[in-house]
Amino acid sequence: MTRPRIVTARRAVLLGAAAAALPRLALAQSSPAEVVERFHALLIELMRDARRLGPRGRFDRLRPAMDTAFDLPAMARIAVGPPWSRMTPEQQRAISQSFAEWSVATYANRFNGFSGESFTTVGASTLQNGDQLVRTSLNRVNDAPVTLSYLMRRAQDGTWRIVDVYLTGTISELASRRSEFATVLAQGGPDQLAAELRRRAAGLLQG
Repeated sequence: MTRPRIVTARRAVLLGAAAAALPRLALAQSSPAEVVERFHALLIELMRDARRLGPRGRFDRLRPAMDTAFDLPAMARIAVGPPWSRMTPEQQRAISQSFAEWSVATYANRFNGFSGESFTTVGASTLQNGDQLVRTSLNRVNDAPVTLSYLMRRAQDGTWRIVDVYLTGTISELASRRSEFATVLAQGGPDQLAAELRRRAAGLLQG
């Protein structure tokens, strides 16, 4: 069990600078909680500079960080579910790419300002299959905190990556997407799903 740790604006700058200097070996040795904390540090920096950056600038800052912290191809596969195995490799790549763009655009749109927020790492636990669950809290100055839990899994390169996010600690983001994706797939197949995700990403970045 990890001790509660808070990512404030000042600590975010220090963590962000350290993350930029880390070689791949250090990333492979990072704990699940450290992976989440570095991502949270970037989010705090991003929120503080959100207006200057604008949606596209936030997207460009987030993309490499999310490629490192998240296993976006695995998340796309999980969100699609069983139909994934019936798709061609080209269709899988198209959906993975558009899912990644949409995911980054969603964060760029969501974290669009700073009002004194901070993140607290509450704890981490190992699941029966070897995955880890990192529990955190988004602390808001004039509102109740938001519980965010990250499901972490080792990728093929040995690094811990986020493969799902549980809002309020219990609601799987990918599970909630699966029914949406199933509807689009039923209507127009994999090509339509890829196109729909690209359309959503473009819409989020227009602001």
